[in-house]
Amino acid sequence: MTEEFRVATPRVAAGVLIRDGSDRVLLVKPTYKDGWDIPGGYVEPGESPKHAATREVREELGIDVVVGRLLAIDWAPHPDEGDKLLFIFDGGRLTQSLDEGVTLEAAELDRVEFASSAELHNYLPPRLLARVSNALRDSHDAYLEHGTTVE
Repeated sequence: MTEEFRVATPRVAAGVLIRDGSDRVLLVKPTYKDGWDIPGGYVEPGESPKHAATREVREELGIDVVVGRLLAIDWAPHPDEGDKLLFIFDGGRLTQSLDEGVTLEAAELDRVEFASSAELHNYLPPRLLARVSNALRDSHDAYLEHGTTVE
């Protein structure tokens, strides 16, 4: 009898931290779920997480950003959705105002705004807040589990 070879098959998503000149974080309000999020979405088959992050920002906000270094990768299984690997990349600074150049994908996003790191808890669910808070730190291990560093 042969033992079945099993590997993890997590859902993979990629998000982007985009900030303004005051170091506030760009947040999006999806139409298809409660709460706020950062720009991003699921990685498509055969697509790299970094490419997915670039594509999602373009689709959701109508802007092209240079997706930079990896800020966090979080092993964050969801009780209803199963195993997940969630990437957060640096999206740099948005130099134009939200009224100039940002075009929301109306089917996906209701609105967009900036929030300071002190305000993020008013917008983000705890799981995402932990992940984003860790990604905002300059000196941390990029690997997280459930939004926090692992010793």
